[in-house]
Amino acid sequence: MSETDEILLLERRDGVVRMTLNDVARRNALSPALLDALHGALREGSSDEDVRAMVITNAGSVFCAGADLAAAGTSAGDHATLADVLLAIEESPKPVIGRIGGHAFGGGLGLAAACDISIASSEARFGFTEVRLGVAPAIISVVCLPKLRRSDALELFLTAERFEATRAVASGLITRAVEPARLDAEVDEVIAAVLRGAPGALAVAKRLALGHDREASREAYAAMTELSQALFAGAEAAEGIAAFRERRAAAWVPLGLGGART
Repeated sequence: MSETDEILLLERRDGVVRMTLNDVARRNALSPALLDALHGALREGSSDEDVRAMVITNAGSVFCAGADLAAAGTSAGDHATLADVLLAIEESPKPVIGRIGGHAFGGGLGLAAACDISIASSEARFGFTEVRLGVAPAIISVVCLPKLRRSDALELFLTAERFEATRAVASGLITRAVEPARLDAEVDEVIAAVLRGAPGALAVAKRLALGHDREASREAYAAMTELSQALFAGAEAAEGIAAFRERRAAAWVPLGLGGART
């Protein structure tokens, strides 16, 4: 496993690769550079016979703030997309464990939910914040909707309100939440339990749990990526992102509600 830029820190020990999102100044937003680094590390770890499990975690107080608004909606070109990263987690034969040591919004919540087992700090907050920016949680819906009751999906998607880790657990988005002081110990216990399983058997067990139709997943991600790009290119997204940056209410917010950034 080669070293990558400091935007993603890699640590390999005892067959486990830890990937730390490290763009703290930008709240670990999913920039093209970070998506490239994360996608490359996931693919490399998936193909390395000496790697038994992978962990995705964060530096700073935010696990991942979601889309990089400066690049959102533009053509990915040669860069990895969020869909590529989520598919790499799903298709990896290795268990991918999320150590969610901070808040996760939008695409960041999708990344946390995509991990096979996600353990979060009880102080972390979550949210599908997209509609307040004039877009929708299109790409991450592929991984999140199978975990959510329809009533939860409607409330969380439509209100864009932030919610506590206990709600994220109750709705099925993450596995469990623990006190911050217990987070590392809980993750280590999960890793130890996973490593007791045979590598080939773990790969089959993961596929059984996720379902068998990989092509359907690829098609869903492709369609939702196209939809997401169209939404980000629209007038509502332009206004929503401008309002976010200017710390004001978007034009569609009724007078009297007001408010600053989402």
